[in-house]
Amino acid sequence: MGSRLSITLLALAAFTTATQAQDKDKTGDIIARGEYLARAGDCTACHTAPEGRLFAGGRAMPTPFGTLYTSNITPDPETGIGKWSADDFYRTMHNGRFPDGGLIYPAMPFASYTKVTRADSDAIFAYLRSIPPVSQRNRPHELRFPYDNRQLILGWRTLFFSEGEFKPDPTKSAEWNRGAYLVEGLGHCGMCHSPINALGGTSQSDAFKGGLIPMQNWYAPSLTSNREAGLGDWSIKDITDLLQTGVSARGVVYGPMAEVVHNSLQYLSDEDTKAMAVYLKGISEPSPPPPPASSALPTTESSLLISLGKTVYDKNCASCHGTQGEGKPPHWPPLANNQSIEMQSAVNPIRMVLNGGYPPGTKGNPMPYGMPPFAGLLSDNEVAAVVSYIRTAWGNRGTPVSAREANELRSAPLN
Repeated sequence: MGSRLSITLLALAAFTTATQAQDKDKTGDIIARGEYLARAGDCTACHTAPEGRLFAGGRAMPTPFGTLYTSNITPDPETGIGKWSADDFYRTMHNGRFPDGGLIYPAMPFASYTKVTRADSDAIFAYLRSIPPVSQRNRPHELRFPYDNRQLILGWRTLFFSEGEFKPDPTKSAEWNRGAYLVEGLGHCGMCHSPINALGGTSQSDAFKGGLIPMQNWYAPSLTSNREAGLGDWSIKDITDLLQTGVSARGVVYGPMAEVVHNSLQYLSDEDTKAMAVYLKGISEPSPPPPPASSALPTTESSLLISLGKTVYDKNCASCHGTQGEGKPPHWPPLANNQSIEMQSAVNPIRMVLNGGYPPGTKGNPMPYGMPPFAGLLSDNEVAAVVSYIRTAWGNRGTPVSAREANELRSAPLN
C-alpha cells in the first residue's frame, strides 16, 4: 500500500511539474508575442523619452494645440499601469478611455488601435507587465485654452472615431487582410499618411492620402497615389526591402519614417512585412495623366533658378546621385523619376538638402550611407535652385521652389 501511494504521489508531482512547465512556456510565448506586437505598434517611439527609461513616458509631443506628455505604461503600481487589469488595458486601446472613464487625447492613436483584437491586446498587456517597473509620475499636459478641457474630445470622437475591431474583407486573401490589420491597426500608418484638418482629425474618405505632419515640417506622402508614395508600380521585393531595411532599389527613407523603420518595421517577420507590402500595393489608385507643370514663380525667375541649380548640383550632388540623376541604388537613391522628388509638396527635398540625414541602421543595412547637410554651405537661393533643378530635370514633373520656402525650413525642428 505504501509503495503504491509513493508511486502515485511521484506521478502526481511529475504531472504537476510538467503542467507548471507548460504554463510557464505558454506565458513566455504570450509575452514574446506581446513584445513583437508592441514593436509592430511602435509603442516605444512615444512612450520612451529621449534618455528616458523604457516605456516610462514623459516624451513631449508638440501639437498645434499645445504640448502633450506621454504616459508611463510600465507595471509600476502607483505611477504606471501596475493596478490595471487586462480588461482595463483592452478598453483603453479599444475605446480611447482610461479605466476610470477619462477621455484620452487622440495623439494616442486609439482610432487605429480600436481595430486590435482582444487576443493581441492581452499579449501586449502581458508583455508590458513583464518589463521592469519605473516609478515616474506622468507630467501634466500643457495645452492652450480651450483645448485643456477634455470634454471637447467628445466632439472630436463624434466626428472622427469609429469604434470596432478589424473586420477582414472576405473578398481578399488572408495575406491582404493581415497586411490591412497591421497597416490600419497596430501600425497606425494613417496617423501620418493622412491629411489632418484644423480640428486634428482625418475623414475616412481621405485616409492614406498624405499630408504635412503637424509641428514636424515633414510631408508624409499619399499611400494611394502612384504619383506620390503609392506603390502600385513597385515590386513586392522593393516594398519589403524599404520597410525592413530602410533602403531599396526605388528609394530610401529619411526623417520620421526612418524612425519607424528603426524602432518598429525592421523587427517584423518576413511574412508580416510581405503582407503589408501586398496591402499597400493593393490600395494604390491608378494615377490620372499628370497635369502640365505649373509654378507660382515667374518664368524668368524659374529659368534662372534652374540654371543656377544645375551648377550647384554638378558641384555638390552629381558624384553620388549621378550626372543624370541615376543614383547608385540602394545607398544613393536615384533622383530621376523619383516620386518623392516630384510631389506637389517640396518640403522633404528642401529639408534633405538643408539638413541631410541617414536612413536607419537596421539588421539588413547596419551601416547606412548618409547625406551631409548643406545648410551652412548654400544660400537660400542656392538651395531653392538645386531643389528646383532636381524637381524639373531628367523628365521629372515637379515645380520650382522659391528662396523663401528654403528660408522658412531652415528653422524646422530636427527631431
